[in-house]
Parts: sequence; C-alpha cells; structure tokens
Amino acid sequence: MRADRLVATLLFLQTRGQGGAPVTAAELAAELEVSERTARRDLEALAAAGVPVYSTAGKGGGWRLVGGARTDLSGLNAPEIRALFLLAGPEADAGPGTRTALRKLVRALPAPLRPGAEAAARAGVTDATDWTGAETGPVHLDALRQAVVDGVQVRIGYARPGQQPRQRLVHPLGIAAKTGVPYLVAATGDTAGPGSPADLRTFRVSRVTSVTVTGEPVVRPEDFDLATAWRALAARMEDRMVAATVRGRAAPGTEGLLEGLFGSRIRYGAREPDGGWTAIEVAGPSPEVVAAQLAGLGSRVELLGPPEARTALARIGAELSALYAPAAPEAAPGAPGPAGTPRG
Repeated sequence: MRADRLVATLLFLQTRGQGGAPVTAAELAAELEVSERTARRDLEALAAAGVPVYSTAGKGGGWRLVGGARTDLSGLNAPEIRALFLLAGPEADAGPGTRTALRKLVRALPAPLRPGAEAAARAGVTDATDWTGAETGPVHLDALRQAVVDGVQVRIGYARPGQQPRQRLVHPLGIAAKTGVPYLVAATGDTAGPGSPADLRTFRVSRVTSVTVTGEPVVRPEDFDLATAWRALAARMEDRMVAATVRGRAAPGTEGLLEGLFGSRIRYGAREPDGGWTAIEVAGPSPEVVAAQLAGLGSRVELLGPPEARTALARIGAELSALYAPAAPEAAPGAPGPAGTPRG
C-alpha cells in the first residue's frame, strides 16, 4: 500500500538524517524494493503534503528533512494507525482527554495517512442505553480507571444481585473487560502487602454504587501482571459456571433460545426420529440454577436429570401455578351443589 510506503519513507529519512547524509532516490528504492521512479514520486508526495522534505541537486545531493525535523510514528504503518483509532473509539463516545489526544495524534500524522485515521475514529458508535431508554453503562468506570492510574485505594459500594450495597476497601490494580463488560481487578483485605499472597478479587463495574478515594497508596502484590491475574481469575469464575451438568431434551426450534441463554455452555446430542426433539446437556453453577433459567421455556424443554433439577423445576412450576392460576368462579344462588341439591 502506498500509505505504508510513505510512512517507511519518512522513517528512513529520519534515520539517515541523524548522520547528516541525504537520501537519494536510488537508495530509497533499494530500501523499499521499488523503482526509482516510484521512490521519487513518494518523496515528492511527502513534500506536497506538507512534510518538511526538500531535495538538493548535484554531487552529494539528495533528500533531507528540513532542520532534522522528526515525526515520531514509532514505526506505525497505515493498518496499525487505523487499528489504533478503531480501538480508541469514535470521538463522540470518548472523554475530553481522549478526544484531545486523538486530535493531536491526527495532526502528528503525515497528511496522506490522516483520512484513514479519521475514518477509523468515526467507524463505530457505542450506545450505553438499552431499548427502554435506561442507562446501562457502568457509571463509575472513569473513577475506577483513575484510581488505577493514580495508584490510590478506594472504598466502593458494591451490590450483588438482590442485595443491598456493602462497603469494601480495595486496592485497584486494573480494569479488564469480558465480552465488553468491564471488571475491576483489585486486592482486598490485609493480604495486599509485599511478599504476601494477595487476595485478588473481581468486581463487576456496573454493580459499583459509589467510589470514594482514600488517598492511601495502593500496595501492589509482588510480580503482579494484570493479564496473568485476569486469566487466573477468569478461569476460576468459569469453573464455577460449569460446576454442574443438567440433561434434557428440547423441542424443534428451541435452539436459538437455548443458545441465547447459555452460549457455549449448551451441547446438543442426537435428534429423536419421531418427534424431532434433540438431546441437550447444559452446564451451570448448580442444577437448581439451570432449572430456574430453563423455567421460562415451559414445555419446550424437558429435564431428565439429575433429580435436583427436576425437583427444582417442579417447585417453580407449582409456585407459578399457585400464584397465577385463575380463581374458581363463584356459584350463583340456587345453582345445584356438588350432589345436585340447590344452593341457598
């Protein structure tokens, strides 16, 4: 791609410029494995785009950067620049600091690379509200990120589903995302001291109800690495998610609903030849939890085992039936009773 050649040309000029020697079109052509004509055309394109490149004729002549000017691209090529702007996200979703940084980075790029970078920055959008209009984004994500960057302890309010918030003093160590859902990785309690095995925990950021900065410095565990710690914590959570397996059978056309509920935790077996039902196995934290998740599918799924799952589903069904079953109509006065005798 020409954009990649222009970046490589600029970097080559920067490298050669440190020694004071000009770059000839022939040298550039040999370096980039292109023709001299192509190399000369690329040099002229850089100059026309506003990069401070000039040429001198005659013996010892060639191309130089004016005044040893440099554009620090750190070896980035055009696809890498686009990937960086895609990762940074659209400016509409970015915070003020990110927007400022993106604008500065665009200005630092050679003119031929700017359109691709700007297009990448506009290529996506993030909607933090669900279809009901409720805000679903984690409210305290920025505060937790700042605590990680500043290296300060924070006291957070944290509410598990169905419970009231509890206050926790934590040492923020990093933010990790699982399928777009951010989690705070933090050390808790008194085990965060140097030389001791840190009690590392994950906190789903959307469940954080408050963040109070204490000003006390974070004590990082020795040899802490966020990526390594997250892999260990995620593996532990995944083990809990598949601690039990429930067997059953599903009616035709139920596959999409099951995959929406369980994702990769559902496995399909043989299809029955008569009614077309399919054998299934679902992994989950416990038989009772899986049964509760399947209850909404009604008669489209039949659980076969273990017994705890069938018992839990029968209990859920009885509770729903008792709650929502229509009341028996009240008999009118004079209507026959159970034995045929008139009432009233």
